[in-house]
Amino acid sequence: MENYREKIGKYLELEKKILDSLSVEDINQVMNVLEQARLSGKRIFTCGNGGSASTASHMGSDFNKGISYGQDVKYDMECLSDNIPMMMAVANDFSYDDIFVVPLKNKMKRGDVLIGISGSGNSENVIRAFAYANEIGAKTIAFTGYSGGRLKEMAKYNIHVPVDNMQITEDIHLVLNHMMMFILANS
Repeated sequence: MENYREKIGKYLELEKKILDSLSVEDINQVMNVLEQARLSGKRIFTCGNGGSASTASHMGSDFNKGISYGQDVKYDMECLSDNIPMMMAVANDFSYDDIFVVPLKNKMKRGDVLIGISGSGNSENVIRAFAYANEIGAKTIAFTGYSGGRLKEMAKYNIHVPVDNMQITEDIHLVLNHMMMFILANS
């Protein structure tokens, strides 16, 4: 039997250290943008790749059901990563880099919100979606890790997880979703 105790302890210590380094002000700003969107009837779109797509989808479920269930004014959140047929059609006919921007061109309006989740901050399909959202006057929120990449620079709002570790970055992005959902559902 292997002894993983030391490695487990190091992972957990790093996770705690990074959680403690997060900007409460940045999180507060994002929560206010999301609540303002809900209360003014704006749509919120989420997207990401791989584990970030999973978090983007999870966020839609938590906000549309978890927060909205007892509310008179509900969240209208859609995860672009959930529409696999649309993504595959765009990837096949145009480019994988366009899988998020094409549906946004059909649906997004000025004042809507786009949340892009990217550990590296350099996912080209999320970058293109942000460029379009910024161009039409939508609000852009990035959840990033590592250096934050290009997405951190493009986003109007950003929650940056300052660590060069994809697993911890993705862990914390999901923690942020759950934390926001818990606070907003119980406010």
